[in-house]
Amino acid sequence: MKCNRFYSLFFASIFLVCMVSCTQNKSRISNATKLAISEVNQCLEQAQSDSLSPKQKLEFIRKSQILAKKASIDSLILKAYNKEAELYNYAFPDSALTVLKDFEKLAIAKKDTLYIAHSYLNLGEYYFYLKQNNTALTYFNKSNVEFKNSKDSSNVVYSLLMISSILKEKSDYYDMEAVNTEALRYISPTDKNLKYNYGCVYNNLGIALKQTFDYKKSLEYYKKARRYVTDANALIMLENNIAVIYTLLNQPQKSLDILLRLDQSKSNTKIAAINAPIANNIGLAYLKMNDPRSLDYFLKGLRIRQEEKNNYGLIDCYAHLANYYQTNAKTIALAKKYALKSYTEATKLGVTEERLNALKILSTTSYGKESSDYLKSYFKLNDSLTVVKQKNKNQFAKIKYDFSVQMEQNLQLKTRETEKDLNLANSKNQVLVLIILGILSIGITIFGINYLKQKNKKEILQEGYKTETRISKQLHDELANDVFHAMTFAETQNLVDDTNKEILLNNLELIYKRTRNISKENSVIDTGIDFELHLKEMMADFSSNEVNVLINGIESVPFAMMESTKKVIVYRVLQELLVNMKKHSQSSIVAISFKKIAQNIHIEYSDNGIGITQNKIILKNGLQNMENRIANLNGSINFDITPGKGFKVSISFPI
Repeated sequence: MKCNRFYSLFFASIFLVCMVSCTQNKSRISNATKLAISEVNQCLEQAQSDSLSPKQKLEFIRKSQILAKKASIDSLILKAYNKEAELYNYAFPDSALTVLKDFEKLAIAKKDTLYIAHSYLNLGEYYFYLKQNNTALTYFNKSNVEFKNSKDSSNVVYSLLMISSILKEKSDYYDMEAVNTEALRYISPTDKNLKYNYGCVYNNLGIALKQTFDYKKSLEYYKKARRYVTDANALIMLENNIAVIYTLLNQPQKSLDILLRLDQSKSNTKIAAINAPIANNIGLAYLKMNDPRSLDYFLKGLRIRQEEKNNYGLIDCYAHLANYYQTNAKTIALAKKYALKSYTEATKLGVTEERLNALKILSTTSYGKESSDYLKSYFKLNDSLTVVKQKNKNQFAKIKYDFSVQMEQNLQLKTRETEKDLNLANSKNQVLVLIILGILSIGITIFGINYLKQKNKKEILQEGYKTETRISKQLHDELANDVFHAMTFAETQNLVDDTNKEILLNNLELIYKRTRNISKENSVIDTGIDFELHLKEMMADFSSNEVNVLINGIESVPFAMMESTKKVIVYRVLQELLVNMKKHSQSSIVAISFKKIAQNIHIEYSDNGIGITQNKIILKNGLQNMENRIANLNGSINFDITPGKGFKVSISFPI
């Protein structure tokens, strides 16, 4: 008892001594720190003055660095060097790289997560303005991770917006959508850039969804962006984008209501660069209505671009005129003339999408071998564009994966360093050893969790590879032959004949629809609040003149309570059943019913097709894969496979 009391008093004494000592030091350091912070911040504020030249600003920043070093306060030193890096990035870009790299080394040496993130962000901006997008993407991805670790949500959003800009340039619109969706989660109500961030993110989502042909959602996001945009010119461009979507949704009058108002506006804030797009978009809306006034606006857009000497803008102007003249058999020659101009300018500037559009018009406004040659060029260029887009997508995935591997290696290194510290402390004090063991246990737990996450990411990449293989097979089996036959038809038939031309265009339309269907089958599944709507749309897409898909009771399922993983499995299982039905069952009616009984979900599928044999289930239709998926939900799936009596499936799993 005496011994225990002695130890209690002993440790209490040590604790009190430490508390008194720390309080005295804290008071003494605090005054010096306050003075140093005041002096450094005063210099940095002076460096922000717009009346100073870049060299004068640099002098104040250098002075702040000297003061920060004299005070030996790491956070102040790093703050001053960060301002120097930012200044070099925009004022002295030719000599910025050395300064940026030195700042990166300093931040890493000081082990300051926040300024490590800023150093990565500065390097990302440096390479971004040099158009070295892959290197910029790597640094923005690093800064994004480090800002998350520092709980700096505003700069997390900024890093993601910069990543989004690069993905837009790479035409990687699906990843662009994912990145901006992630950015929404980090916009804080207390963020001083709240309106700007919301405006940018919603506008980016509008762009991404427009490019992936989801016009209704694109319109929703553009309208959301409009609530937050305060800059007059940005608002005009946003209104222009909204009008374009109305035209694409076959609502040209709504588009004109907006565009004509913008065109007639005499606002001093309206920049001249927006006048040509507005004129061209008015022309497109009138063209949609078969109104001849469209020509005047297309010509107006062309005049503006010629006066601006905007060669990139001229590409679209020529294309619009080609589309207009293509609508009249008497002006086909003019359509070909402007399509050729559009193609020539697009080739000079190296813009692929515009070249494709011009080649498509040239193939329909030319005859015989010339038309066939344009069509071949179209397919060849389109194939190469597809490869480039896939490479860009793979590059983004590789950058994220490589960085995750690097993070895992860093964690392993930190774990080894912790073990060394543990062994050293073991010889000094048993209490400290116990504390360090506790810290090590936490470290190992974090490492284990991170390892499982990395393992899961690898499995996702493997699953992605399998998906790519399946898509490749679909493209080969379903599209390659159709494309070959279309090209052969174009080479062997007289395309001057209207009937042959119509057959070729119908074949191209069929190929486009099949390509879109493959894209839909393999697109990312939205498991959010709109999941039920997307599930309905997916099932309804299998309805046609030959097959009627009936859906019953889906409203009874509480999808909001269901985990995202379960939603994905339900979506994929039903999708696979309907794909198999489309390919094999020869049915005319499909019924899918949903029920919630207690804490279980029951799904019944049935069709009136020819039924399936046991061997076909396992070997051809991939339904064994469904059993595995439902088993992962702790559920059950039963098949009624009586040949000639249709096909029935019963699925049950807990919520």
